[in-house]
Amino acid sequence: MAEISRTGISLEQDLLAGFDKLIARRGYKNRSEALRDLIREALLSEVVDSNKPVVGTLTLVYDHHVPNLSQKLTEVQHHGGTMVLAATHVHLDHHYCLEVIIMRGRSKEIQEMADGMLAMRGVELGKLVLTNSGNALGAGKR
Repeated sequence: MAEISRTGISLEQDLLAGFDKLIARRGYKNRSEALRDLIREALLSEVVDSNKPVVGTLTLVYDHHVPNLSQKLTEVQHHGGTMVLAATHVHLDHHYCLEVIIMRGRSKEIQEMADGMLAMRGVELGKLVLTNSGNALGAGKR
């Protein structure tokens, strides 16, 4: 485990009260754990913006009755080569499918691939979530 350093911060009372409500809703044991996660998230956005290696998930909900959409989504994944590690496909109902695609590569390449799939006609909802190993962000164990 990494060595812990202590620091202090000054916050307005209403900001601190809102933060305390947030950490209670999310189930944090204390403010330090919540602050560490916020810092990691901010550092991660810098890693993503710098086009460094990341891992991510792309979640899509789409209408499988749109002609050739399933085939097009599969083709994009095949063209991604080693960027696509795995995909899970679930039938939600008569019209809609959910697909979760796990990817690894440079952030900008993954973002471009995801944007292409999200823009396809028939894709109703989608979200890309990028991250990397916690070690690259100075993450310690809780």
